Amino acid sequence: MGEIEQRPTPGSRLGAPENSGISTLERGQKPPPTPSGKLVSIKIQMLDDTQEAFEVPQRAPGKVLLDAVCNHLNLVEGDYFGLEFPDHKKITVWLDLLKPIVKQIRRPKHVVVKFVVKFFPPDHTQLQEELTRYLFALQVKQDLAQGRLTCNDTSAALLISHIVQSEIGDFDEALDREHLAKNKYIPQQDALEDKIVEFHHNHIGQTPAESDFQLLEIARRLEMYGIRLHPAKDREGTKINLAVANTGILVFQGFTKINAFNWAKVRKLSFKRKRFLIKLRPDANSAYQDTLEFLMASRDFCKSFWKICVEHHAFFRLFEEPKPKPKPVLFSRGSSFRFSGRTQKQVLDYVKEGGHKKVQFERKHSKIHSIRSLASQPTELNSEVPEQSQQSASLTFGEGAESPGGQSCQQGKEPKFSPGEPGSHPSSAPRRSRAGNKQEDGAASAPTEEEEEVVKDRTQQSKPQPPQPSTGSLTGSPHLSELSVNSQRGVAPANVTLSPNLSPDTKQASPLISPLLNDQACPRTDDEDEGWRKRFPTDKAYFIAKEVSTTERTYLKDLEVITSWFQSTVSKEDAMPEALKSLIFPNFEPLHKFHTNFLKEIEQRLALWEGRSNAQIRDYQRIGDVMLKNIQGMKHLAAHLWKHSEALEALENGIKSSRRLENFCRDFELQKVCYLPLNTFLLRPLHRLMHYKQVLERLCKHHPPSHADFRDCRAALAEITEMVAQLHGTMIKMENFQKLHELKKDLIGIDNLVVPGREFIRLGSLSKLSGKGLQQRMFFLFNDVLLYTSRGLTASNQFKVHGQLPLYGMTIEESEDEWGVPYCLTLRGQRQSIIVAASSRSEMEKWVEDIQMAIDLAEKSSSPAPEFLASSPPDNKSPDEATTADQESEDDLSASRTSLERQAPHRGNTMVHVCWHRNTSASMVDFSIAVENQLSGNLLRKFKNSNGWQKLWVVFTNFCLFFYKSHQDNHPLASLPLLGYSLTIPSESENIHKDYVFKLHFKSHVYYFRAESEYTFERWMEVIRSATSSASRAHVLSHKESLVY
Repeated sequence: MGEIEQRPTPGSRLGAPENSGISTLERGQKPPPTPSGKLVSIKIQMLDDTQEAFEVPQRAPGKVLLDAVCNHLNLVEGDYFGLEFPDHKKITVWLDLLKPIVKQIRRPKHVVVKFVVKFFPPDHTQLQEELTRYLFALQVKQDLAQGRLTCNDTSAALLISHIVQSEIGDFDEALDREHLAKNKYIPQQDALEDKIVEFHHNHIGQTPAESDFQLLEIARRLEMYGIRLHPAKDREGTKINLAVANTGILVFQGFTKINAFNWAKVRKLSFKRKRFLIKLRPDANSAYQDTLEFLMASRDFCKSFWKICVEHHAFFRLFEEPKPKPKPVLFSRGSSFRFSGRTQKQVLDYVKEGGHKKVQFERKHSKIHSIRSLASQPTELNSEVPEQSQQSASLTFGEGAESPGGQSCQQGKEPKFSPGEPGSHPSSAPRRSRAGNKQEDGAASAPTEEEEEVVKDRTQQSKPQPPQPSTGSLTGSPHLSELSVNSQRGVAPANVTLSPNLSPDTKQASPLISPLLNDQACPRTDDEDEGWRKRFPTDKAYFIAKEVSTTERTYLKDLEVITSWFQSTVSKEDAMPEALKSLIFPNFEPLHKFHTNFLKEIEQRLALWEGRSNAQIRDYQRIGDVMLKNIQGMKHLAAHLWKHSEALEALENGIKSSRRLENFCRDFELQKVCYLPLNTFLLRPLHRLMHYKQVLERLCKHHPPSHADFRDCRAALAEITEMVAQLHGTMIKMENFQKLHELKKDLIGIDNLVVPGREFIRLGSLSKLSGKGLQQRMFFLFNDVLLYTSRGLTASNQFKVHGQLPLYGMTIEESEDEWGVPYCLTLRGQRQSIIVAASSRSEMEKWVEDIQMAIDLAEKSSSPAPEFLASSPPDNKSPDEATTADQESEDDLSASRTSLERQAPHRGNTMVHVCWHRNTSASMVDFSIAVENQLSGNLLRKFKNSNGWQKLWVVFTNFCLFFYKSHQDNHPLASLPLLGYSLTIPSESENIHKDYVFKLHFKSHVYYFRAESEYTFERWMEVIRSATSSASRAHVLSHKESLVY
């Protein structure tokens, strides 16, 4: 009575999130509303053994009570904790955060709810707050006293010595023994007293915060750390114990671990009455059956364990809280239970953004008071790279990876180790205890997705290891690592990790400062830093000439991919027809020979220009004569250049007709040296002509007509312009042809994507509005049809086509008001209409412009586009998906499977995946501009919180920065896809007191790069800007003589 009825909007009827001042495309849900009504008092036992009473509405969900406890403690990282209590059957269970409290705690007056640690991360350095580490230390202390955390006497004595140090301070033998007599930390403590006192003597000067840190450092290495045993029996009736951890499900016999089932191996968890079932992924090398069965004491025990497994999987493996399942219309089958709350990735992201205020807290048992702000050292520690074992590194380092052993920097400097992410702080305290083994162990504590930043390496298939949660890089996107390796091919070379969305537990080092890169590139002092820039000539023309030299080096390496690496591989296997061989290699070898000599001439001229000889320097301060001579020589190679388009078509036709050749080329693309799609290398000679034209245009613009070099530069420009004009039409056609074939590899469910007359226009991520709400889909726009796809769960990470909309007769209109969804569009086709939403206003405008242009092109064509979807109807489940949906379990973990569980690395991180993970788009116009904007050279690189600069050879191409130790390397060590990044100049507050520095940042990931001169700085800014911001179509039309499409 008296309440105003709110009518549901069309958007809410279709499941669109309510607009509350932020983009409705942001995932996540609002917490359940707190109902008013009768209050109930609930006693909570804290980790320091004190009890507090909290009054909450009895119909409030469990989350309200947990939030009240966390607010009382001023606890920011409360998601690691939970509330447990004995239910009416005396079974200890966790408080469900979504269910009303009154339905869970039947007699609140007679129940004491315990506030305890629920999720134990693999590494305590992921705990950002001192208060959180203190509470974890209390949990360890509690587990020791209760006998849950079993260990040998030495470890127990060491643990207790750190507890004593945090409680009474520095060593005093009489005080120690008196304190130990009053406090029992472990059964049979008297026998360990002398050892405890001896160890405590070594901790003088250690603050309580440091003691907590060292306590957790020791505890996390123990087998029983964070383990809660659940009694069960196997099929033979043998008594065992089951447990769940961040890595997966563990099997114990007594306190000895006898088996482990990593999350990556588990396809599904379920229970039937008292039977707990683990369904494993098929593995030819495994002796286990597909489904393992364990018998527990009762259905309630079984369901309780199943629930905590579901929660651990979601917290450590997912990037965000899983969405609720739609309610069945007729009857319910199985449990509707799901994880509620932030995942570990979300917790880490929130704390890193620093939107909270640090406050004081009191250590109840400690005589030494502490406030968070005083814990400067542990605050640095929390960004320290967790220690990594070779086992956990197996998903990070590529096949054939070298051991990432590092070399110490010279001049007696302390080695600097890789911070967990760009922006993490170097640490001092843990280095005391772990510096000895950190370089041997690598730069990450667990597998990562990324960037994933994010891409998996090939060792994952052969050596599955315990995977850990991932934030997911590459990739702003929650799933992609930013710093990915071989980002266009999906294969990670040795010793490289993915990042910005790096695994929160791994805090993996960026490949830019991986141990491999640090071998010969230690952080520099300011004096050393100045040494990398020689006393170069200051003339801009010199740096333009040097750009010709640096990009020519990269061009020669790209030619060698075909003339050396590909040809050598072809000669070993009889997979390619002789006719195709004779079309490809004889037309590339003359080019390689010619450009080898060209590079020598350029480098000789630069040496003279720099004054590295006794010649008259003024006579050699020019490059136009060298360019003119060699461009005239190139005209004799024009016949070979004309053959390259023919070679590309012949190769793709051969792949289409021969499965053996297809597999052969795919395997070659997985090699580290093939850092771009193979067919891209076949177009490199055509692209290089455009680069020469651009360089000569800059030289002609720079030199006055009276300059000695002006006449040669102008003549060379005329020659190269003529060649480009002759090949321009072929190049435009081949770029589209190459892009269609590249997209074809990323899509499944298509019969004939590459057909004459079809032109690619744009690809990108949009959210499609349906009865289930907003669902992310990948859209592909061509001049005749619009495809929408979902990211498949196939071994090759392809996108499955769900539907197509012919553009003939289509209309497009903005419909934000109608559906209540920002940046929303309605696309009305002749047979089907869909509602989509972009991530931003600018993205929506790009799509509207391109779709409208494509509709106009389709209207001008003679007839509607032909059907080209595969025979399977859209949105049908694949057989695997159907099987998954038709299980008898009460929940299915595989339904919320993340990209962490990819089964194969092939095509795992192409440009399509980058757009998907970063929720952005790229057009053929952008690709064409990227072809023209390629650059190579040395840059100095620095992270946000690192002190030194590192010299790297950097290649920019295909929207990516590729990083090498030197220009002589055959393959990149790492790459950084730039789509979604922002390019700026550092502000005064960032304290980068250097010239020619630019900044790349994406969310919390920040990189600084420093160029050697004003000209090179401007060039890097120019080419990187072309990858980080799309050009308007009008700009491109004025930039090119003919339309791309």
